Amino acid sequence: MSHKHETDDDGSTGVSPALSLHQPSRRDAGAPVAKGWYSRRYLPHCDVPGLIQAITFRLDDALPAEVVQRLQQAEPNEAQRLRQLDAYLDAGHGACLLRQQACADIVEQALLFFDPERYRLLAWCVMPNHVHVLIETRQRWPLAGVVQAWKSFTAKAINTHLQRGGSLWQRDYFDRFIRDDLHLAAAVAYIQDNPVRAGLVERAEDWPFGSARLAKS
Repeated sequence: MSHKHETDDDGSTGVSPALSLHQPSRRDAGAPVAKGWYSRRYLPHCDVPGLIQAITFRLDDALPAEVVQRLQQAEPNEAQRLRQLDAYLDAGHGACLLRQQACADIVEQALLFFDPERYRLLAWCVMPNHVHVLIETRQRWPLAGVVQAWKSFTAKAINTHLQRGGSLWQRDYFDRFIRDDLHLAAAVAYIQDNPVRAGLVERAEDWPFGSARLAKS
């Protein structure tokens, strides 16, 4: 399978990341510039080279926009809000196209393809209607462009495989930067245990489309 993408940042995990805007050097001239904090539609995003980022993106029919907006307004605590959103996703709303092995494989291979060139892939889990990814971003590859490349390639490949048309992914995505080593360990565990929480498998390493299975002996 060819994974040539059409595209539309190094840091320590032991210290809090600097969130200042990246100032491009002469060598970076003409390269995409990271945006720092910004808002796209109704979700805030943080795009700074060298951050470790936990990212969630989901199928078009998995999470209605009004559910996100309602939680944004009703739940001020970000961590709790994300847990509620994940619980909604884990309930299996929508057609859950990624339950099909071929579709999940397309997504997993897309995540692996540009590791470590455009980002360092640390953990991932392809669920039936959404995807969790943990990456360390790299210079010259802003987060929004990385996510867009994943979504653009996989949408075309999956639609072709299923002989369908129309949107596959919801337009926006969730991202959260990792503060320190404890937060990193918690994020990895949260991502890899998602199939267990959703009642799909008894052990995280038994899920066929996630990084936890690589720990199997």
